Amino acid sequence: MGTFEYFLEILATLFYAISGVRLAAVKKFDWFGAYTIGFVTAIGGGTIRDVFLKCNPFWMLDPWYAIATIVGLVMVIVLKKYLVRIEGTFYIFDAIGLGLFVDVGIYKTLLMGFPMWVAIIMGTITGAFGGVLRDIFINEEPLVFRKEIYATACIAGGLVYWGCLMAGASATVQQVACGLFIIVLRFLAVKHNWSFPILKN
Repeated sequence: MGTFEYFLEILATLFYAISGVRLAAVKKFDWFGAYTIGFVTAIGGGTIRDVFLKCNPFWMLDPWYAIATIVGLVMVIVLKKYLVRIEGTFYIFDAIGLGLFVDVGIYKTLLMGFPMWVAIIMGTITGAFGGVLRDIFINEEPLVFRKEIYATACIAGGLVYWGCLMAGASATVQQVACGLFIIVLRFLAVKHNWSFPILKN
């Protein structure tokens, strides 16, 4: 990966780790348990992606992903008053991590020569499935399976990425547009309670 994409992935790891540790703090986990939840949240989706793409999981090749999770844990411990007690901070870190990880997932998949439709699927897996594992570990119904706009935000962001690619925009513009679109869409969905209809029997 390029330097910019590497920075995005480290940043995404940090934000997703904070979202996981924050929920673990609400559930009264100890420090080790909170770190585990944060780490699983941060690397879960990317690990599944790399298994599908038949390459070594990204976090096994570089210690900075584990270090980023430690930083996330320390931030929650030090700034607990702001990150845990203030309602809505979870959605901020989760939305930013989601947008950045979708960016990285799409970029890596395209880099390996797969078509765009596969890249969008891999980007969605990268972004959403860390949160799925987080929610399962803390015994919550995963966000992606609720009526909230979550995985669909990833897909929509992937289509924005594709549109920028077709328009001839630079790789940086593609990634920034995709990530910002997902983050803003998630914020708006939470703020205005946007959702899809519930499937009824």
